[in-house]
Amino acid sequence: MDYLPIFCQLQQKACLLVGGGEVAERKARLLLDAGARLTVNALQFTPQFHIWAELGQVTLVAGEFSADLLAEKWLAIAATDSVEVNALVYQFANQQRVFCNVVDDPKRASFIMPSIIDRSPIMVAVSSGGKAPVLARLLREKLEAVLPQHLGQLAQLAGSLRQRVKQQFANIGARRRFWEKLFAHDRLAQSLANADSVLADQQVEQLFADRPEEQGEVVLVGAGPGDAGLLTLKGLQQIQQADVVVYDRLVSDEVMALVRRDAERIFVGKRAGYHCVPQEQINQILLAQARRGLRVVRLKGGDPFIFGRGGEELETLAEADIPFSVVPGITAASGCSAYSGIPLTHRDHAQSVRLVTGHAKADGGLDWAQLAAQQQTLVFYMGLTQAAEIQKQLMAYGMAASMPIALVENGTSTRQRVIEGKLEQLGALAAQAASPSLIIVGSVVNLRSKLNWFASGEGSAERSKMA
Repeated sequence: MDYLPIFCQLQQKACLLVGGGEVAERKARLLLDAGARLTVNALQFTPQFHIWAELGQVTLVAGEFSADLLAEKWLAIAATDSVEVNALVYQFANQQRVFCNVVDDPKRASFIMPSIIDRSPIMVAVSSGGKAPVLARLLREKLEAVLPQHLGQLAQLAGSLRQRVKQQFANIGARRRFWEKLFAHDRLAQSLANADSVLADQQVEQLFADRPEEQGEVVLVGAGPGDAGLLTLKGLQQIQQADVVVYDRLVSDEVMALVRRDAERIFVGKRAGYHCVPQEQINQILLAQARRGLRVVRLKGGDPFIFGRGGEELETLAEADIPFSVVPGITAASGCSAYSGIPLTHRDHAQSVRLVTGHAKADGGLDWAQLAAQQQTLVFYMGLTQAAEIQKQLMAYGMAASMPIALVENGTSTRQRVIEGKLEQLGALAAQAASPSLIIVGSVVNLRSKLNWFASGEGSAERSKMA
């Protein structure tokens, strides 16, 4: 993080602006809007500065810059057309420990001025750290178009209701659900925008009358295969609203970084052959947290209904009458194949695709004859430990030893690695891969040489076998 974003309280704080031109005038408007007691020093001033001075809003000091002007100031802005003068202001400001911004010179600035979206008391600031100010401005324009003007009124209303909400709803989960309903109340927002205080008061009272349920709820959310950009919009909304997030090892750090910061996080990760938390205990964790009246998000890698045991967890919740919902995610087969340049189906190669659990057993638990059939793609989840058995059974039931295969390790992430080879090499190649890895079997793997668009530290059995 190049800069720590902060919002300064400048009401009646003494500030210095050095410069009297049009650029300085823009900075002066911002400082005056923030309530600063502004002193402006310059050789010449635009007419607007004289108007402000006549109104008693600024103090003008005509003449050369002097370090004495920084005495007892909270911050300073240098906005002259002289590089030397601006550098001098920055130098003396640093010596006196006064925060200083130098216009168009981020290297000589202890703070920067972001692009601002003002919906007071809601404020949004966008900055590129001085590296791309035009981009920051374009982003501000997009946000201006998205954020409605009544947001400030809604925030003011929320501030006036905080104490009442705290008294009426003792449970933190109930409070959160009340606020979510209030902020998502379109008719209330329209009433505020129309300055219809009578109707707005009625709508607020109705919200208080419709008390949130004391019982919590569980939302099963698919986090996708790794790349945080593949998390669905609805999934993002749920993890931003959660009181508790119960997550496993396959949820990437990038996705976890999007979870609401004050949400409780409970790790229940599992590895092949070693279960950090048994499934039944996970089920009980979900029950216990929901019974506290909290909104619980069960965050799972990929899609929770594809080899994610999501159905088992929901059965437990249903038996206990705990409300639940499901937000699907992009499953690993889809994400890893797309990011590897391997289409799962193709008219010339595969008319069907089979998703198979890699926890295959040698006792005939899988229909290997069907799996070895032609014109299809096989995707094995959690198959590293059983790779040698998968190789043996597919070849025993007639699949060619030369059938192309790929192992996708850490799929869709910046650490993705793809190892290509042939079916007869699968067991040996699996020993070179790390979990989590997905195994793709089928002639569609041959298309990767043409369609690979996301190369990130990858290797092939014929070329290097290792990244």
